[in-house]
Amino acid sequence: MREHPAAQLRERGTGPVATAVAHPNIALIKYWGKRDEHLVLPRTDSLSMTLDILPTTTRVHRDPEAAHDTVTLNGRPAEGEALRRVIAFLDLVRDRSGLPHGSVVASENTVATGAGLASSASGFAALAVAAAASYGLALDATALSRLARRGSGSACRSVFGGFAVWHAGPDSGTGAEADLHSYAEPVPVGDLDPALVVAVVDAGPKAVSSRAAMRRTVHTSPLYEPWAVSSRGDLTEMRAALLAGDIETVGDIAERNALGMHATMLAARPAVRYLAPATLTVLDRVLGLRRDGTPAYATMDAGPNVKVLCRRTDADRVAEAVRDAVPGCTTRVAVPGPGARLVDGAGR
Repeated sequence: MREHPAAQLRERGTGPVATAVAHPNIALIKYWGKRDEHLVLPRTDSLSMTLDILPTTTRVHRDPEAAHDTVTLNGRPAEGEALRRVIAFLDLVRDRSGLPHGSVVASENTVATGAGLASSASGFAALAVAAAASYGLALDATALSRLARRGSGSACRSVFGGFAVWHAGPDSGTGAEADLHSYAEPVPVGDLDPALVVAVVDAGPKAVSSRAAMRRTVHTSPLYEPWAVSSRGDLTEMRAALLAGDIETVGDIAERNALGMHATMLAARPAVRYLAPATLTVLDRVLGLRRDGTPAYATMDAGPNVKVLCRRTDADRVAEAVRDAVPGCTTRVAVPGPGARLVDGAGR
């Protein structure tokens, strides 16, 4: 059993330098829409699978002599919105720790940023674990999940490995009390051996950020509220299907939930369209695989790239079929991966 980051903090102590690794998660029941932008409180619960590929590694060096934070992403100085979000997150950690020190933060992503591949989930989960250790915060798993949520909502799920559910909390709740009730936790799974084929048709950054698209959809789409209501039912059915180890039902629910989310965006005013022609080609190929007897089901986040849920034994066949359908498409096969964790200088 892999040691949880909260246990690592207790057993190893903390110091001014800490490094953490986290992996992206892909939501099978989607998070789309906030009821509180400042606290990052979602309108609905969501459920995801943390992957074993495309990790983010983040090093935080708390420096008592530093007058400000220094942040690099993939070896380059962070700027603009990316820099602002990291500094705002470190301000939260400073406030909770009582240590006013600046930090030197270096983060390395192995997943394309802003392409709908959950880079912010792995990024802020790794930052939460490393910053908590560097600033001496003794946080349990739930508290780490709450903290990661403040950087990027879906990051709260990447704190955990395998499957995790993010609780939205009471529908009407806001403020500090609501903050306590919105966190992720692991989901029990039955005899299930799933894989996700990550099909990248366009690794470039999105024209409309997830945050902007989410806000526009919630405020203007007539389809948003009906989707949110149906998503609650999808979650109940999904948890039962996971426990039963029923990958066909898991996949069917995941696909309809994702397509419904994209329908809400298409109905926004003006519309938000992430689906590219190549995306639709992949969706058609996935449908063809099912007709031919291979259980394969598509899900998509806020971007053109598709993830295909299938049995692990079918993953190579599914990946080949998708590549054949879309020239230039690249695929990676992922299985359930570990939660965020501290590592040493050698990555152990």
